[in-house]
Amino acid sequence: MDDQVLSTFARYGVRLSNPAGCAIDQAAESLALVGYAVVESGLSQAELHDLSERFDRLHRAYRDRHGQDRLTALDETDSVRCPLADDPAFLSLATNPLILALGEQLLGPGFILNQQNGIINPPRGRRYSQSAFHRDLPYQHFVSSRPLAINALFCLDPFTSENGASLVIPASHKLEAFPSDPVVTTQVRQVEAPAGSFLVLDAMTYHCGGPNRTDRPRRAINHVYSIAMLRQQIDLPAYLGDGFSTDPALRQLLGFRHPTVRSVEEFLDHRARRRPGDMVVGGEEPPV
Repeated sequence: MDDQVLSTFARYGVRLSNPAGCAIDQAAESLALVGYAVVESGLSQAELHDLSERFDRLHRAYRDRHGQDRLTALDETDSVRCPLADDPAFLSLATNPLILALGEQLLGPGFILNQQNGIINPPRGRRYSQSAFHRDLPYQHFVSSRPLAINALFCLDPFTSENGASLVIPASHKLEAFPSDPVVTTQVRQVEAPAGSFLVLDAMTYHCGGPNRTDRPRRAINHVYSIAMLRQQIDLPAYLGDGFSTDPALRQLLGFRHPTVRSVEEFLDHRARRRPGDMVVGGEEPPV
């Protein structure tokens, strides 16, 4: 549908309606309504090609470092954990300005990067770690008036029905329980998306990777952004080291502003050496 059609839907009995906003506003509205949206990244084809090559090199190095047998035993052969620690291009991806703008609109100021992982949907229909329906806040059964986290799945390859584009149960972020099988069968949607875009979901929306029936892997980089009170999957400040960056906004995003303190003495020390730039954007300063 074109913009003219979208702006002239007939209706009656309506006193309140949402105005048509920018692409980020529309994505935020879509996430609130159905739990997902596709958002363009703004990256060029050259930048996408560079990321694709970097990911393949990083995947090989990751496999060599941790050992294929070990990764297989742990069902980790199709994941690359925390790529931003090994290649600044993936740090740049995690700070995509459009996604950060969407994150601030949905989560408020002071949100953090909870995790970043490369995900590979293997070819020829092979099962992988993301084949089963799940939430990106797993094992949780509650609903909230605002998102606690969102996940932004960057499509290194096009997401198609043939190569296992994500399956999403619309509006499931509003329900505590997993829907019944008959309802899932009728309501599930496969979300196709072009390479270079983000599939963004409320982290409580049930989703999974579809079967990849092609002869090539389908690759993506998943980011989970969350409110700061949620523990990171990997303690990024500890993993990256305090000297990783002096940029206040980046330190906030990576969680340096919210360390896990292990004693009263550490708590007081942290308060004493807090950097002036570590104030949360917007002036809000949540407790440590």
